[in-house]
Order: sequence, then structure tokens, then C-alpha cells
Amino acid sequence: MMAKAIEEGMKEAGVEVLSKRTVSATANDLAGIDAVVLGAPTYHHDLIASMKTFLFEMEKANLKGKVGAAFGSYGWSGESVQMMTDTMRHIFEMNVIEAGLKILRRPGESSLRQCQEFGRKVAEKIKMTRR
Repeated sequence: MMAKAIEEGMKEAGVEVLSKRTVSATANDLAGIDAVVLGAPTYHHDLIASMKTFLFEMEKANLKGKVGAAFGSYGWSGESVQMMTDTMRHIFEMNVIEAGLKILRRPGESSLRQCQEFGRKVAEKIKMTRR
């Protein structure tokens, strides 16, 4: 739900989007991209296993200077967004959108509008880096 809404916002802002699930995504999917937007829920104060695996896969790609953003849902603590953001910034040296998007529990209509707006924000950052 959140990923689709973010994708809609990005497309509305005029950027092309390739959406993949972490279980099927590879470093090859990252070739030639302008940005990576990662999404994962927080589970027991941590990232889910498939996102951890994908982050290791991402190390194979040269993402230095690319736009990065993170989003996720949470029930209590919400650490996953910061973990993904920190990894993109410090390990991959990406140009990260500082405030990732965290949504408490299952997103409702207003949360999905926030997701669309976040997608537009990511798209604008991509356009700025292309100049």
C-alpha cells in the first residue's frame, strides 16, 4: 500500500519507477538508476530479514551520490526507517532524503496521501540531481 502510493506520487511528478520486492531484487536491478527508495516495517526493533539481505546485495552496486529514501510502518518503535537511511548514507554514500517516512500501523487515507507526497518529494530530489 505505502509503496504503491509513493510510486504514484513519483510518477505524478514525472519520473519513471521500477518497483521490486526485496526477495526478487538484485544488484543488477540497480544499474543505471537515479534513486533507490527502500521500504520495510519495523519488526521487534529491527529490519525484516529480506531487507537485511537486500542491503547486503546493494553493496555490489555503485550507488555513491545517488538519491536514497526510506519508508516504513511500525507498531511501537519504528527503527527500520532510520536503519535504512543510515545504511544508504554511511555505507553506500548516497544523497539521502533526511527525514524518511514512518507510518504508525496500517496506513489509512491520510497516511497514503503522505506517501504520495513523499513520492513527489523524492521525484523532485531526483530531478534536482539530474541538473
